[in-house]
Amino acid sequence: MRLGALLGPIVQSTTGASSRFLAEQARTFEDEGFDSLWSVQAIGRGFAITDPFIALAIAAAATESVEIGTAVVQVPLYHPVDLAHRVFSLMQVCGDRFLFGVGAGSTQKDFDALGRDYTTRFSTFSQRVTELRRIFADGKLDDVELSPWPAVRGGPPMLLGAWSGSGVERAARTYSGWIASAAYRSPAEVISALQRFRAAGGRRAVVSTIQLGPTTDLGATRAMLNEFACAGFDDAVVMLLPGGPSPGNVRRLI
Repeated sequence: MRLGALLGPIVQSTTGASSRFLAEQARTFEDEGFDSLWSVQAIGRGFAITDPFIALAIAAAATESVEIGTAVVQVPLYHPVDLAHRVFSLMQVCGDRFLFGVGAGSTQKDFDALGRDYTTRFSTFSQRVTELRRIFADGKLDDVELSPWPAVRGGPPMLLGAWSGSGVERAARTYSGWIASAAYRSPAEVISALQRFRAAGGRRAVVSTIQLGPTTDLGATRAMLNEFACAGFDDAVVMLLPGGPSPGNVRRLI
């Protein structure tokens, strides 16, 4: 099982770290042997998180080989052309290292902050993904031509961040992979959903947002990561909170 990490701009705001914090953090994770770096998206929740495309562009420029991913971008918050242009631009920086994790959104405050309709997020998401796939394929949507660079045509692999309803099965059937958040669910719940994903023919499975803070028991964390690995997850993504274990100590758990 590969090990990834969420980039932590929250840490910067609490420690007064320098403006180079994200680049230094990305290099540290890569140097310690992490396989991937990810960024979340949250707006208007009472704390600041760096825009995922900016955070990942910094991480991509500061590293050489780690994969770069969104976990996840709330697609209904964007116009499809705007979002496709951001994706193409990030791919220009990191090439085929980019994994595009997408979701419909789960927090109304993010939608309220941008004047978007939270109640229609699922139907809007489906429409936007269809439009994005059209743009990724040939750079066009109706009368708009983005003229993407040849190296980024086709777009990145899309992974669906989903949990409720038929989202897990949809991730298996129509996406390149699935991202499951472990932030508010037990390992047993996450593994049960993984079994549904595999039964539906799913490929890459990522368990994300495994929060590790000051009171984290690394022995228990090792056991949990081993449980995820034995269940068949391809990737586990940790979120190192302020005062939590060092990247090196976490990397040595796998």
